[in-house]
Amino acid sequence: MILVIFDEMTANGSVRPSYAQIRAWLDAMPIEALDVKRREAELLFRRIGITFAVYGEGGDPERLIPFDLIPRIIAAEEWARMSRGLTQRVRALNAFLADIYGNGEILRAGKVPEELVFKNESWRPEMQGMQPAAGAWTHVAGIDIVRVDADQFYVLEDNCRTPSGVSYMLENREAMLRLFPDLVSSHRIAPVARYPEELLETLKSAAPPACRSDPTVVLLTPGPLNSAYYEHSFLADEMGVELVEGADLFVDDGLVWMRTTEGPKRVDVIYRRIDDEYLDPLSFKPDSMLGVAGLFAAYRAGAVTIANAVGTGIADDKAVYPYVPEMIRFYLGEEPLLQNVPTYLCGRPDDRAYVLDRLHELVVKEARGSGGYGMLIGPHSTAAQRDKFTALIKARPEDYVAQPTLALSTVPCFVESGIAPRHVDLRPFVLVGRDIRIIPGGLTRVAMREGSLVVNSSQGGGTKDTWVLES
Repeated sequence: MILVIFDEMTANGSVRPSYAQIRAWLDAMPIEALDVKRREAELLFRRIGITFAVYGEGGDPERLIPFDLIPRIIAAEEWARMSRGLTQRVRALNAFLADIYGNGEILRAGKVPEELVFKNESWRPEMQGMQPAAGAWTHVAGIDIVRVDADQFYVLEDNCRTPSGVSYMLENREAMLRLFPDLVSSHRIAPVARYPEELLETLKSAAPPACRSDPTVVLLTPGPLNSAYYEHSFLADEMGVELVEGADLFVDDGLVWMRTTEGPKRVDVIYRRIDDEYLDPLSFKPDSMLGVAGLFAAYRAGAVTIANAVGTGIADDKAVYPYVPEMIRFYLGEEPLLQNVPTYLCGRPDDRAYVLDRLHELVVKEARGSGGYGMLIGPHSTAAQRDKFTALIKARPEDYVAQPTLALSTVPCFVESGIAPRHVDLRPFVLVGRDIRIIPGGLTRVAMREGSLVVNSSQGGGTKDTWVLES
């Protein structure tokens, strides 16, 4: 199978207009000078402490995510089209969550199979009848997008629980401003620095109705051993809110309080970076040491807002993903502006037979997997790997989905061999409160290894700054 690769800088053998200045800059920049800047960037990120942990590798070592110096460019009209599609998609996902925990109209209409919802491990029956403040369920959504040609963007997956990576989007821009101020100033780039302010405004707008004054917002983290802890502390600091762990909060008389040196302080909104099952030992995992006893009862009573809402994981399940276009039609009466990747559900006998017959050319994923783990990239797989996935799929077919191997677009990157194309995706961040806000751009993730399609940092992927050009 031969994939035709779209290069975002030099499509059809000529430099695309949005990349003209970048091409001229690269032509004038000696490789040695770029190498000096790369080392400078590494020192900068190490000094700031921008690291992540890789679980299962000898004590969760912290490491730097590779940062590529060459920015990715998105033209204004491309971003306008993408942002319209993102807004539409997130509206439908929120409507879906409100519906399945409410009247279940889409299930009764037969548009989404009931078993995909009610037998899903992310389904939270405790949330039935719940109506979150401002009608927002997934207050922060990270929608992963890939590009295959000049006009076609696909949604690869939806992240509706606790999407991460926004700190790298912000720090990548700061790094470019420090390393290449002249290059940055030569472009009209839509700013991203307002994200923490926009996030805080979104969270405050979703405060419970009983909140009569300026809402108190906290960010709830599992603690320093979490792989995204840097991001938790970074966002709390940028928003000017307290970074708390479960032991810092308690529930009394149905209200949530934070322990402070000046005595208890009422909490109105919790931006949680903890999975559902660890939030409250009285309602979920009884042995959880990360959550707050009684938190869920206070949440159900409307005394506090939890963002993202409990139970949102069902909306980013990879087996539910194929039904998002139908959600858009059902709830909004519109055709999807951003297309899905064709997806085969191995729980369906016909789909399973098709997948097992074509493992060598498909990408197989765990329906509830993340981080690039539990994947088979068919064209790059061995016979032993395919045999392993054949057995896995036959044993638990409902746990796997498959998609065709897409020809992900490439962008120029500075790698060990010099300047070379590498495959990328994009994770824009969509904020949902009383309105929907999207910061221009997002996090571009890079498959740093030649020929690789896996962009996840846990699998060796890197990041780069994303420039949305203003008109």
